[in-house]
Amino acid sequence: MDILVQPLNRLIQAEPGANLLTVLQAAQVPMSYSCMAGRCGTCRCRVRAGEPRGTVDDEAAEVLACQTYLTEACTVEIPEPDEVVVHPARIVKATVVAIEALTHDIRRLLLRPAKPIAYSPGQYVQLQFSPAHARPYSMAGLCDDALLEFHVRQVPGGRVSGYIASDLRVGDAVKVSGPLGSAYLRRQHRGPMLCVAGGTGLAPVLSILRGALALGMRNPMHLYLGVRSPRDVYGLDALQALQRQHAGLSVQVVAASGGDGQGLRAGLVTEALAQDHGDLAGWRAYLCGSAPMVEAATRLVRHKGIAPAHIHADAFYPQGG
Repeated sequence: MDILVQPLNRLIQAEPGANLLTVLQAAQVPMSYSCMAGRCGTCRCRVRAGEPRGTVDDEAAEVLACQTYLTEACTVEIPEPDEVVVHPARIVKATVVAIEALTHDIRRLLLRPAKPIAYSPGQYVQLQFSPAHARPYSMAGLCDDALLEFHVRQVPGGRVSGYIASDLRVGDAVKVSGPLGSAYLRRQHRGPMLCVAGGTGLAPVLSILRGALALGMRNPMHLYLGVRSPRDVYGLDALQALQRQHAGLSVQVVAASGGDGQGLRAGLVTEALAQDHGDLAGWRAYLCGSAPMVEAATRLVRHKGIAPAHIHADAFYPQGG
């Protein structure tokens, strides 16, 4: 059967029942992948015609190539062939180096991996602290760093975050699995970048900004950090250090319960963004934080002209805290 791959407009042959990712790899079509088990989302692509078995998002007609099997001729659209990343997922043992308070309910967790783990800025991993305590967390640094940095908000009644705050100790072993996620830095983009972070969504955004500057990207960069109240603000020192490296980085901190007279804006982060910007066509958006915030920001930036394929979102869904 024929498989048409867009935007390459390339026709390749496949046997009925073949795995889509395997077919693409055999034809040397550039395609991102990681875990090969349907967890990481890295190999997500869109079905433009036909109905291969394995659809994960009916509304968007998206599939995970590693979990999709070909049953008829079809057309698939792969994401940005010039932005392929391949970081084979692995499991690495790490040791807790530090657990530090960033705010009244956010902890900075530092781990020293026994072996390096490769990832792209903006990706995340699964951390397992015990057989009963495991959860995904985003890295705040770069894969060349000696330590892995995570920002953990303690959720009231949260099983995993409560364990980290109360029971985890320096020297404890942690299992790190990954990397996961497709909201990673697009290195080839030369236009403006918009980063919207809610709470600990600042962690992957910091990774993205640090990665962009490490690569020498000089794009205009606009960060909107939304918090519940002034006491929830953290990371300003790190952001100011990044601003000293790149004059084109602007930072807006927005508190839902009101500003504090020290540079914070009052309201919702989406309200501030709507006030500040008109047409955003040609921009890239990186949206990280709670699912309601990410969904609202996605609707807004699409309305302002950012193409859906250029919106890279990492929504944090409740998983028992």
